Amino acid sequence: MNAPGPSGAPVSAPAEKARILAEALPYIKRFHGRTIVVKYGGNAMTDEVLKKDFAHDVALLKLVGMNPVVVHGGGPQIETALARLGKKGEFIQGMRVTDAETMDIVEMVLGGQVNKEVVELINQAGGKAVGLTGQDGSFIRARKMQMAAEGGGSLDLGQVGEIEAIDPAVIAALEVAGFIPVVAPIATGADGTTYNINADLVAGKLAEVLRAEKLVVLTNTPGVLDKSGKLLTGLTPRKIDDLVDKGVISGGMLPKIASVLDAARAGVKACHIIDGRVPHALLLEVLTDEGVGTLIRSK
Repeated sequence: MNAPGPSGAPVSAPAEKARILAEALPYIKRFHGRTIVVKYGGNAMTDEVLKKDFAHDVALLKLVGMNPVVVHGGGPQIETALARLGKKGEFIQGMRVTDAETMDIVEMVLGGQVNKEVVELINQAGGKAVGLTGQDGSFIRARKMQMAAEGGGSLDLGQVGEIEAIDPAVIAALEVAGFIPVVAPIATGADGTTYNINADLVAGKLAEVLRAEKLVVLTNTPGVLDKSGKLLTGLTPRKIDDLVDKGVISGGMLPKIASVLDAARAGVKACHIIDGRVPHALLLEVLTDEGVGTLIRSK
């Protein structure tokens, strides 16, 4: 059934497609040649239809002249692999406790299984994706994360890392050559220790270092919500700090928004937290007027 137009008359399918394409054109022109870092996670990584939609969106953005860089997580896949060994994941303040055995699983799942699947899906959709971890070319250097404990001291999370430095040369070379980098959040420290790094942190820091036009984070929520469940958008770091102080933003959204805020404060012009459960959410956010989530501007 065709949707009604402004006059109440039905709009034909070809006319609707033409309208959508015309709406996308200014965004294609504005973001041509610009880098867009995408943190890929949530249902979009586990639902077969949404996985293909995401790969299609990434390939299309590259084909129209943008430079998408994908950073993926893989929590559900890691949990499945751990369960096969009789292990259960443990989390502290949203971070996975990573002993040596768990790190082996994380490397196998993120650097192997998940990374290769994302690369293959994008390639099947017409893109030219290349998978890598922070260890490739040592482009991400990590150090052991120090997490403060209540009452003083620090918590030992095992091989959980934070980013010490990022060398953008590898990503830049892939972009220039027409490839789409797909990054697994694993890196090595100065002493050779391998670290598991939160994918949100990697995506936010990459967006900052690459001077990305946008950082887009796919989640399992419509975006940042107030206490009544209303979607908030058009936010700035100052507004978000105020909402946190007032308790409007709390709970599980706090760690999710931390890396986005850091990227915005570091100069990434637009950061988006979007609903990855919506088909083609990435295209809707980048190429349409409405979008499908929360927009956070640098100022």
